[in-house]
Amino acid sequence: MRTAPGTAGRNEPAARRVKPHRIAVLALPGVPPFELGIPSRVFGSVADAEGRPLYEITVCTADGAPVVSDAGFTVQPTAGPEALARADTVVLPPTHAMPELGRGGPLPPAVRAAIDGIRPGTRLVSICSGSYVLAAAGLLDGRPATTHWHLAPEFRRAYPKVKVDEEVLFVDDGDVLTSAGVAAGVDLCLHMIRRDHGAAAANRAARICVVPPWRDGGQAQFIDRPVPEPTLAGTSATRAWALEHLAEPLTLTRLAEHARMSLRSFTRRFRDEAGMTPVQWLTAQRLELAKQLLETTDLSIDLVAHRAGLGSGNSLRAHMRTALGVSPAAYRRAFGTGKPPGPARSAEPARGA
Repeated sequence: MRTAPGTAGRNEPAARRVKPHRIAVLALPGVPPFELGIPSRVFGSVADAEGRPLYEITVCTADGAPVVSDAGFTVQPTAGPEALARADTVVLPPTHAMPELGRGGPLPPAVRAAIDGIRPGTRLVSICSGSYVLAAAGLLDGRPATTHWHLAPEFRRAYPKVKVDEEVLFVDDGDVLTSAGVAAGVDLCLHMIRRDHGAAAANRAARICVVPPWRDGGQAQFIDRPVPEPTLAGTSATRAWALEHLAEPLTLTRLAEHARMSLRSFTRRFRDEAGMTPVQWLTAQRLELAKQLLETTDLSIDLVAHRAGLGSGNSLRAHMRTALGVSPAAYRRAFGTGKPPGPARSAEPARGA
């Protein structure tokens, strides 16, 4: 698992965690105020046990001069391109004043020079169509990325070297992360806090911002499609019920019966609402529960797997390798806050997935 540049490990002595992670947010002409404010609001909610901020956020512009937002008011930056050069993470909100980027055109010289001044190894992040700026700079070539679903066809035409996935809320490709439209920027920032400092810190930030720490599904649930008949029941109640019974065998039949639908209707409705199949959704929720248990308890790997509904330790290892590229033990070492696992103990009998 990669550690974000400039971010100290969570198990290191407090004296080594005093220096906050430096985030530079690049405000370009035509920036939407909401997306511009996301990094300051979300990352600014994170502090250590002594109340010291874990992130230092600077809003800058490509030349240090004020820019006009797409709402008509002027954004006065606190720094110029030098903030990008010393940042550990650079965040690029959208711009609605550079239509040439939608045709694969070049960046303005000042913006290009500012981005070229970013240090190698700096974590790069885009919110919504801020991905166009990264793509125009050639920083997404050959890499997976996302953007607002409505812009995906145009984005593919303009930047054919980018592996665009408009189905997801965000893409984490290690040192380059991209999010879908608007509120997905909040999802991505919370994901980064979780990656940097664990679930507890991300959950606290989410509560302060009054947003969910994790949203189900991806952009697929927001893409324009025929609205389901209002007389049909939804699946939200069944999803809420399933979250309370993840350790139990939850077959598609059992879920459909709880929702009082036929298998066919339930599967179709579930995908419309959650943006993924019931099996994909269950696996994602069980992995989230397993990660929380690994972070906050000293339960054995087998017992974590059982309580998360993933059967055996081997099954959990396979799922985490596929989804995260790490083993449960490595994840616990990186993010665990509970006591180190003690001597091997017998797990509760597995009851299936």
